[in-house]
Amino acid sequence: MKLYWMERKGGQRLVLETDEGESYEMGAVRETKRGFDAFATTNTYDPSRAQRGIGSMDDAKIFVESHRPWELVVGSAPMAVEPGVQPAAEG
Repeated sequence: MKLYWMERKGGQRLVLETDEGESYEMGAVRETKRGFDAFATTNTYDPSRAQRGIGSMDDAKIFVESHRPWELVVGSAPMAVEPGVQPAAEG
């Protein structure tokens, strides 16, 4: 399994890619006029997993990762986010 940030229009998204080739969006960060908005994926409505107006991209990514949204798919198995940012997917 791979866990990585990928470029997207206006920001980045956190992607979990399984060994079977399936991919899941685990969260995202986007740049706005007021800073950065971030959310971590959840199965239910949980407003604490989204925040607006974060000061930097790095702080917004830390916010998303702190919620460990990949545990929705892999359980409590330890995962580490790969360094760097992948380019946007073609197509």
